[in-house]
Amino acid sequence: MTALLELKGVSRSFGGIAAVNNVTASFQKGEIVGLIGPNGAGKTTLVNLVTGVHHIDAGEIVFDGKRINGLKSHRISRLGVARTFQVVQPFPEMTVADNVAAGALFAGGAGSVAAAREEAQQHLEFVGLGAMADTLASALTLPDRKRLELAKSLAIKPKLLMLDEVNAGLNLREIDDALKLIRAIADTGVTIVIIEHVIKVVVSLSDRLLVLHHGELIADGPPDDVVKDPQVVEAYLGARFAQRMRGGTA
Repeated sequence: MTALLELKGVSRSFGGIAAVNNVTASFQKGEIVGLIGPNGAGKTTLVNLVTGVHHIDAGEIVFDGKRINGLKSHRISRLGVARTFQVVQPFPEMTVADNVAAGALFAGGAGSVAAAREEAQQHLEFVGLGAMADTLASALTLPDRKRLELAKSLAIKPKLLMLDEVNAGLNLREIDDALKLIRAIADTGVTIVIIEHVIKVVVSLSDRLLVLHHGELIADGPPDDVVKDPQVVEAYLGARFAQRMRGGTA
């Protein structure tokens, strides 16, 4: 099976410090991959490299059979790569619908403003914000702003969606609702890479886990295997968490 996204020896340094060091990994269509690791491990930097926010120093990034490293972010997004951000920042003085329509018009290939707004409404219905289409984005609660962020990402018709701490700041019920949405998106064939610090959440959601530590990939495999990996336990999880996982109480 041909991977949708391939990272081949990808590296990036800032001020002589390796933020991402020789990372090689592949991602299949419709797969949910959790990206975990300690703070400063290079997770967000890796997302920024794939989406063209930063350029790579070495290696190659191939998306859907096309080398994309060196392309501008807007060109990468138009190929079908979408991402969310740790800090959700909608256009506050625009309506919820127009926030989504902007993505459909400028990156999603909508042929007109009317078509973009029609698509926006469909995406808003999908994420549960259909009734709030005419509300100013500034009036949304945090959970609804995160739903809006997902709708904006879907508006560009992504093949790959990279989620950076999409559950941060949510309570347990809100996290459960968000996970249902993420699974529904993956069920449409979209590949999802999710950065998540709540280990129980990412283990339950992901088909596979990647673990970064000091910019290096130290584990790649099924969640139940990765959380028991001695190197991962030492670098990130801690022995107490691994013991709970073995006992089935985590």
